[in-house]
Amino acid sequence: MNHSSRFNLWPVSIISFFSVAILGCATFITFCSRHPADLISPNYYEEEVRYQGQIDRQQQTQAQAPLASVSYDEAARRITLSVPATMAAARPSGQIQLYRPSAMNLDRTLKLDLTPSGSQSLDAAALLPGLWKVRVSWSVGEKRYFIDQKVIIPAS
Repeated sequence: MNHSSRFNLWPVSIISFFSVAILGCATFITFCSRHPADLISPNYYEEEVRYQGQIDRQQQTQAQAPLASVSYDEAARRITLSVPATMAAARPSGQIQLYRPSAMNLDRTLKLDLTPSGSQSLDAAALLPGLWKVRVSWSVGEKRYFIDQKVIIPAS
């Protein structure tokens, strides 16, 4: 009886497949753990609790200050926000938040400082290209207002 010894590839193939799959999973886990997701703020729970108040402020803004807006001038690389001049005459207090959804460490908060005509211009030349959310909150007396608009800064 002549037995030829032939090498069987099945056990080697199965072991190789599972080794590559385990190595791929380990690589993916390592990659994910080194790239934190900054898509939410660290105190998101408190912000979620206050979200209804924010919705109320947005509705009040739409009803009483429908001309309030945020715009971006690409040629001048400036973000301009404006509110009705009658509201600016009441000297509102507030803040402007430049929020970068993809990188929390790039967020900026500025003081609201409107001109008598009701506008404020911000230099956007130092902002990285991409999506930014401009969140403006202000109050006049007991009434609180809020605008949340997206601005896309193109690459120069």
